[in-house]
Amino acid sequence: MAPQRRPLAAQRIDVRIALAFRAAVRAPWLRAIARRVLMAQGVAGPVQVGIIVTDDETVRGLSRRFLGRDEPTDVISFGLAATDEVSFALPPEEAASLGEVVIAYPTAVRQAEEAGRAIEVEVAHLLVHGLLHLLGYDHQRLEDERAMRRREEEVLAGLPILVGPFERLHGGL
Repeated sequence: MAPQRRPLAAQRIDVRIALAFRAAVRAPWLRAIARRVLMAQGVAGPVQVGIIVTDDETVRGLSRRFLGRDEPTDVISFGLAATDEVSFALPPEEAASLGEVVIAYPTAVRQAEEAGRAIEVEVAHLLVHGLLHLLGYDHQRLEDERAMRRREEEVLAGLPILVGPFERLHGGL
């Protein structure tokens, strides 16, 4: 008898929301956005992504500890995608972890208020931004920043939360 094969794992999107923000942010909504980003980027096959919504102090501590920057920030991405050298570590039926996106919810609220837009739009933007980092986008150089911003706007424009082009809500480069 041939060995029974397990079905391929689907995209696994783990969401953790700090207790203080659970009434304001819903995990299914964050998962839906993440799935749209993965689909828009052509990510096929089983992958795993973590999304964390937490307070400013936690994000600042992560930034200090792992990035060497002792300053507040709105979103941090920690990429865990396997490189070619270690791609053998996971059996083919297991989901490869892309990494985690950590969002500072109080900072998102402040930024939304300052820009005059809905908090949902700001959180969606931060999540898209963080996921694009996990998928290889960067903004170290101006041309990379422009390419990343363009892609953010394209993905955000396809999300049902937005009522118009993201550029109109956010302002272009």
